[in-house]
Amino acid sequence: MLTYILGYRPDEFGLVPSEEGFVGYKDLLKALHEENGWRYVRYSHINEMLMGRDRELFETENDRIRSRERRWVLNDYNDLPLPGLLYTPVRKRAHLVAMERGLKAEENSYLALSTDRKMALRLGRRRDQHPVLLEISAAAAGRKGVLIFPFGDLFLAPEIPAHFIAGPLPSKDLLEREDKKVHKKQKTEPDLKPPTPGSFVLDPRRDPDPSRKKRGKKRKGWKEEARKMRRGKTGA
Repeated sequence: MLTYILGYRPDEFGLVPSEEGFVGYKDLLKALHEENGWRYVRYSHINEMLMGRDRELFETENDRIRSRERRWVLNDYNDLPLPGLLYTPVRKRAHLVAMERGLKAEENSYLALSTDRKMALRLGRRRDQHPVLLEISAAAAGRKGVLIFPFGDLFLAPEIPAHFIAGPLPSKDLLEREDKKVHKKQKTEPDLKPPTPGSFVLDPRRDPDPSRKKRGKKRKGWKEEARKMRRGKTGA
């Protein structure tokens, strides 16, 4: 099973390996648990397999694993026309930001897009029990120079600008939370209202004693002046 997933068709299970072919154990186990008959698999089972006769088939690195023999290509750029519409999931709390600012993949990764709504939801539920499904105008984006390329049954992209994204309106409670954030930010900012009639604003440039501008320093000759004042009072 792991040879097939990691070496032949990671896309069939909604997995996007790194350019070196590695897949994180966490993502691999989530994909396995979605398959009937494989929900029992834990990291300990994979580790046990790697200590047996099949260990030469795989390589591990920290929390990742890859197949030594790989029959897939990640960066398969071609001139084939893109589908008119693709789907991608986002977490519910990221819904509003995605609609306003677009989508951008994490460093050294890609956004996973699918022509199949069920596959897109399957990917989304790995991170959120109730993901929001967004529609991507893939063909229009491709014509404007947005990089989208096929990876088996999936399509990958480093980023998608907001004007190529459509989806349901954000929920009312999400909009209310965002409004509260904005109001809270406004309250913490200093109030810079203009002065009211009859008031004045202190301008340090009009200080009659310029020496006070020097932080922590007194003007030259202040000691001599103080002595003269004391002598004058004594003579009186």
